[in-house]
Amino acid sequence: MEDWRNVKRAVFARHSNPWSAWTRWASAPLMLVPVWRRSWRDAALVGVWMAVNPVVFGKPAHARAWATRAVLGEEQWIAERPMDSAMAVDVAATAAGLLALVAARRRRVVPALVATALEMGLLLAYWELMARYYDRHRGVRSRT
Repeated sequence: MEDWRNVKRAVFARHSNPWSAWTRWASAPLMLVPVWRRSWRDAALVGVWMAVNPVVFGKPAHARAWATRAVLGEEQWIAERPMDSAMAVDVAATAAGLLALVAARRRRVVPALVATALEMGLLLAYWELMARYYDRHRGVRSRT
């Protein structure tokens, strides 16, 4: 169990690099490509990118950047899982992402783009909540 925590901690430490956070956020529309094109090859490429993105960038030099605080806050929040507004925003973002995938499957470009834009906007709102969570809980030991 301790090994898993160390791996998770190492991944979040690197993913908190703003380059990692922002490139992953900007990659949200890529999730539609394999579904739209019905391509396992595209799915593999997008899957590899999404898997390596959190670890391809180094640890940030400090935690002052908004994206860094958001990712570190998310790490703390995931450990605690409070039933708060962040949970609702996260569920809404996930639902928008699923709607985008369904629209891509049906090859409905406007609904796919609108749902993706909604998902990305909700993710930014979620990040803001996570940055605030980090600021409130900085230095507080989590349960994990």
